[in-house]
This record gives sequence, C-alpha cells and structure tokens, in this order.
Amino acid sequence: MKILVTGGGTGGHIYPALALIKRMKAINDDIEFLYVGTHRGLESTIVPNHSIPFKALKVEGFKRKLDFEGLKYNLKTIGYFIQSIKRSKKIIAEFSPDAVIGTGGYVSAPVCYAAAKKGIPTVIHEQNSVAGITNKFLARYVSAIAICFKDAENQFKGQEEKVVFTGNPRAQEVADIQANDSLKRFGLDPKQLTVLIFGGSRGAAAINNTVIDHCQALVEADYQVLFVTGREHFEALSSKWKDSCGSENDQSKISIVPYIEDLPSVFASVSLVVSRSGATTLAELTALGVPSILIPSPNVTEDHQTKNARSLSEAGAAELIREDELSSSRFIETVNQLMSDVDMRNDMAAKAKQLGVPDASDKIIHLLMTLMNG
Repeated sequence: MKILVTGGGTGGHIYPALALIKRMKAINDDIEFLYVGTHRGLESTIVPNHSIPFKALKVEGFKRKLDFEGLKYNLKTIGYFIQSIKRSKKIIAEFSPDAVIGTGGYVSAPVCYAAAKKGIPTVIHEQNSVAGITNKFLARYVSAIAICFKDAENQFKGQEEKVVFTGNPRAQEVADIQANDSLKRFGLDPKQLTVLIFGGSRGAAAINNTVIDHCQALVEADYQVLFVTGREHFEALSSKWKDSCGSENDQSKISIVPYIEDLPSVFASVSLVVSRSGATTLAELTALGVPSILIPSPNVTEDHQTKNARSLSEAGAAELIREDELSSSRFIETVNQLMSDVDMRNDMAAKAKQLGVPDASDKIIHLLMTLMNG
C-alpha cells in the first residue's frame, strides 16, 4: 500500500501528519509513504529527519491586502499554483498512491486537487475550529473532510456529507504519556506544584512581557514555574528577569528555558499550563487531561485561536484570557486561583480529558480504508 501525505508551513500541519504516519507504520510496516511539502517550510527539514521520503513544491500563499503590491504578488502566486499542479500530477503518476491525505497549508491545495481529479481517494484534515482557506477550496473535490472541532462541521457549505469528526492524530500519539520526572531536566522538583508557561515554539512577546511584569508575584508564590521564552527571546528575557526579580532564592523554583523539545512529556508532569491555543497544543492538553489558561494569539486568520480556546473554556476545561486583558492583574490572579484550588484543577482536568480523542489516528485510518475499499 502507498500513501501520499501533504501539509506544511507550520508545526500545526506537520506534526499531525507525522503522528498519523507513525501510527500507520505501527499497524503495517509495509506501507510506503511519500511526503510532499514546500521547499522552504519547516517540513523540508522535519520530515526528512524522520526518515520519510520527501519531495518539495514551490508554492506560496495569497496576500489578503489587495493593493498594487498585493495584486502583483498574487498573480505570481497563481503562476506558482498552476506549476505546482503540473508538478503534483507528475509526482502522483510516479508514486501511484492508493490514497492521499492533506493536513493543511498552501502546499496541500495543488497536491490534493491533482489527486482528487485523478479519482484517488483523498482526505483533508482540518485541525482548527475555523476552516482554513486551503481546505475550504479543496472541500468540493476531495473524498472526505476530517475535523477536530465540532465548530468546523458547518463551515464546508454544500459538502457537509463529507465531514467526519476524527480528532487530531497528535492526541493519540501522546495520550498514554504518564507523569514523570522530566522537570528534573530543568532543575525543578517533580513532586512540587508546577506551572508551565509558554507561547509556542517561537515564543509570544505579550505572554513573555506579562511574565516579567509579574515576576515578583511568581517568585513569592507557593509553586514552581517553568517559563519557556522561545529561542529568539531567551537572552533578552533572562537578562530582564535577572534585573527585575533574579535572586539566588528563586533558582530552585523558577526555571527559564528557550525551548522544550518534548512538550507533551512535560505537560503530563505539571499542574497547570499557560499557553496559546493552537490546535496541536489543545489536542495534546485534552488527550492528557491537563488544566490550562489559554491566551489566544490575535494575529491568526479569522481569530481561530480564540474559537479554539472557547471550545475548551465553554466546556469548563480551561480558562480563557484575551491578550488585551494581560496588562491587568487578571493573569496572576487566575494563575494563583487555580494553583491554590486542587479541586478546581482536577475538575478542569477531567473535563479536558472528556474532550480528548485518544483514537484520532485510528479514526482517520478507518476512514481511509473505507474510501479505498469503495
């Protein structure tokens, strides 16, 4: 059996694809995979590092601002898209896949479009509560649409019969991780109450600045803090912390690091997570049943992170704080309230777990097999 996988641009599109591939290999090691991504996206390095055959397309996203420069750019983008369809047809003809799955990002468009036009069973996977422009475009051509949030169900007008709730494959990949001693790596005590604060792999300036603004309260708190700044912010923030609140007394309970490679292992070992509300992060938090404070990024398409976060907050599985509320005392008050109330955290954890989909990959695999078998 041959499966072609496509998706890229951000980790939110790449890691679900890798999780699905990993699960399919565990079930049948004879499956042959080919991953098609962009020539300069994160997938161009991440995927080959997982020993998965990789081919690249040159494709760009459209500019939303339609001034002269935007129109000029979009005309060039249309040219890339037409060329990438031709390239996709060639790749598909050479590889001859039994099925194709696209996990989002602009690169999914030409590949899934070309596959669907050839009559190959094709599935697109939408991770967010707000469907992306690529998946909306592809919806009418593909065989099925896998979603992770019920809110996305009604966003594929005229194609509702194709929509299947599967969840995010990343959830199944991490669901069995147990509490461990991973906090020792950061100089913290695994037996103590711990808050993990991070703003994504690149960090988030608003979250980082809020932590610095409240550093004295965090130093004086009865819990530990693991603060992930993002690589590009680490040196400056470490210096700011030292100037504002650094002392020998806080070294054993405050750990500041630039990046964490295996976040789910840490998620499973902390008492509370404060983070953005990207789809992959929420899939991991719900799979593991971790209480959280979610601070959505306002700088994403159609404010989809806020809608993602609401799916948890309205279920009682998380607290939602808007970024424009961070300048108030609400941040530290919410953290302290949750860290002082174990029953509240346990209730949130249980409700988060109820939202998790621990068999997400298996659901997508079943969908693919059903399509391939007619």
